[in-house]
Amino acid sequence: QVQLVESGGGLVQPGGSLRLSCAASGSIFSINAMGWYRQAPGKQRELVAAITSGGSTNYADSVKGRFTISRDNAKNTVYLQMNSLKPEDTAVYYCNGVGEKTTGWGNLQFGSWGQGTQVTVSS
Repeated sequence: QVQLVESGGGLVQPGGSLRLSCAASGSIFSINAMGWYRQAPGKQRELVAAITSGGSTNYADSVKGRFTISRDNAKNTVYLQMNSLKPEDTAVYYCNGVGEKTTGWGNLQFGSWGQGTQVTVSS
């Protein structure tokens, strides 16, 4: 199995910064893409940012210019640097990874989610 563990959430004032980390572990053969999603109370989960193994990135319009996603392929870790945070960024942030895992029957595709980390932006 493949596990994703997030860290770095917390309480920050508007205009502040936070850095989220997500480390993948387990029977990983390769990770094609990793991303960050968020879900605010009463709202659907939405994509915040994603990055491929080759470094291509995609951002939600609401975070462009403020958030930066990066990854360390050697460590199977993805980061989300969040600057100029706004109250509307308050949500539970989830890490997602898709790729291939090794099994006794060969390589199989996987898609895994982390447990989520709370980000609260408030004065």
